[in-house]
Amino acid sequence: MRLTPKNELEYRFRKLQTEMAGAGLDAVIMLQNADLFYFTGTIQTGNLYVPACGDPVYLVRRDFLRARMESGLAQVVPFTSPRELPGVVAGLGHPTPARIGLELDVLPVNLYQKYRDLYPRAEFFDATPLIRRVRMVKSHYEIHILQDAALLADKVHRRACEVIREGMSELELAAELEQLARREGHQGYLRMRAFNGELGNQILCGADAAAPAFCNTPLGGMGITPAFGQGASYNRIGRGDPIVVDFASCFDGYLVDQARMFALGSLSDRMRRGYDDMLRIEELMVQMAEQLPTWGGIYDACRALACELGYADSFMGNAGCQVPFIGHGVGIEIDEFPFLARGFHEERLAPGMVFAFEPKLVFPGEGAVGIEDTFYLTETGIKRLTFSSQELVIL
Repeated sequence: MRLTPKNELEYRFRKLQTEMAGAGLDAVIMLQNADLFYFTGTIQTGNLYVPACGDPVYLVRRDFLRARMESGLAQVVPFTSPRELPGVVAGLGHPTPARIGLELDVLPVNLYQKYRDLYPRAEFFDATPLIRRVRMVKSHYEIHILQDAALLADKVHRRACEVIREGMSELELAAELEQLARREGHQGYLRMRAFNGELGNQILCGADAAAPAFCNTPLGGMGITPAFGQGASYNRIGRGDPIVVDFASCFDGYLVDQARMFALGSLSDRMRRGYDDMLRIEELMVQMAEQLPTWGGIYDACRALACELGYADSFMGNAGCQVPFIGHGVGIEIDEFPFLARGFHEERLAPGMVFAFEPKLVFPGEGAVGIEDTFYLTETGIKRLTFSSQELVIL
């Protein structure tokens, strides 16, 4: 079990305090699990109170002893109710805050109201943009964990090469790959920040890979029930079917995204050409990223190339269901900053950012093809964290 070092946690909350100073916030209070893990090293139920200066206070309701064991923060204290929060932080010498930030993108309204009642004279603001900006630039410590996740992704890829066979269902293939991943340390859960952002790994074949779904992804899949209408189904793999293995591998809380293509016997010329063209689009992104362009600039250029190649109605989804992005940040959650998406022309790529890039094509009645890799921007250029062969695998 890897525990986040004390100096890493201090580096993170000091960066947040710098952001808070720019926004004029006196305190930020966090409750969401992904943010708690990032700033405390654990997800035990409680409140993290980050003052404008000084050390944060982690107030833990359940389980305090485990939080004390797993967190490297200096101030971890037990409490039984949020009502105790003002008294506890005041007793530790922190002044009453006048401007407080909360995770307003994920905090339920009833909880928001409770915190307003705790500090009736304070103004409340959305701290999420500050938190996300801190989290989007990865430290060397985080990159090492992401490299471990990439090792797991390659094991999943190699296992797919071994087990894919004619007649097996998408669900059977997904189970084979998920079993391996769990044995190798995958936590079994993919975190997304977006509301109703439920997501599973997408193991899809043939025409079902082109089935649209509710999730904000270029591929959907039928799933096995309307209760979770996406991803692998009972659809069986046939010869010549394009097989997409889009798998998010997670290790010690951090994930990388990788997608690779397979087929049994052969693949149609249209699909082969489409796959090669998606590799061209990935190469365009790599060339552009070296210049640190805007997030939206990469999206615009890559979409323009896709349209030039004849894919205006199939790039990043079915016509009418196309998603307005081509890449997304990854880390603790699968939808972190940066967003390589339409309209994001105020933000630029910068060293330390990690993102998945996923150019894909969807052809109704035939299937889908594409590639996905996770990249890391360094001071000297862009590097690919996921490293499995990009060759189309014909079995």
